[in-house]
Amino acid sequence: MRLEAVGRRYGPAGPWVLRGIDLALPAGALVRVEGANGTGKSTLLRLLAGTDAPTEGRITRHRPRTAYVPERFPAALPFTAAGYLVHLGRIHGLRRAEAARRAEEWLTRFGAAGHAGMPLAELSKGTAQKVAVAQALLAEPGLLVLDEAWTGLDTAARDELDRAVAARVAAGSTVVYVDHDPRRLAGAADTVLRVEGTGLREVPAAPAGPAAGPRVRIEVTGPPGTPLPDRLPGAPERTATEGGALRLTVAAAHSDALLTTLLTARPPWHVTGVAVLPAPADEAV
Repeated sequence: MRLEAVGRRYGPAGPWVLRGIDLALPAGALVRVEGANGTGKSTLLRLLAGTDAPTEGRITRHRPRTAYVPERFPAALPFTAAGYLVHLGRIHGLRRAEAARRAEEWLTRFGAAGHAGMPLAELSKGTAQKVAVAQALLAEPGLLVLDEAWTGLDTAARDELDRAVAARVAAGSTVVYVDHDPRRLAGAADTVLRVEGTGLREVPAAPAGPAAGPRVRIEVTGPPGTPLPDRLPGAPERTATEGGALRLTVAAAHSDALLTTLLTARPPWHVTGVAVLPAPADEAV
């Protein structure tokens, strides 16, 4: 998917929000968008999601199945939480039974299953945000666009969203996100884009490090002569151990997706050990 020479104004004759954007999004990439407030980050995400159209320019190539979590979720809709998710699933082409199954799964994963039958307008802000995120993930999109999607979620739900993002990237989807926390998915982004003025430039992605949060060590062995799969979730640190085994150390948020990638590889890798590492001393409380 590519945006070519995109321009977007404030209104038909207003000043430019974005201009001269030429951006290609490869499959299986995690892309972070940064910039000061009001610079056009949300406008860029809406263009990518297809909810907004460029004043000038075009979006070329086939758009994959796309799901979008806006900065502000319109909770005052005439649905229950589960009903809304099933409705969105149907729009994405799922059969009703499958949409209902996935709705229940994601509400459970985000700790909101007890609110499935409540009207959206009666949900708390945090629960409404869980529904907003669930509607995007249940479609298993090829392009997932997240605009401050973590805001309002509790710690467990934020961790669950981290894992879901890693899983989508591991499955070959492109995920583009904005978040006010510079530590969000630290070290995991393949590309970091900064909106400045009316333009966009790529900046170096921050490397993963101890400050990225809790980490998991995974010991694996593979068939002789078989390389590790490409683009491992979380870009784990790799250390060879005795007997030809490998030790992979990754941020805890990406550990589930990494294990899934290793176990579903062809041929699969054998996991011999998993250990959660203590938080670095400078993060202890």
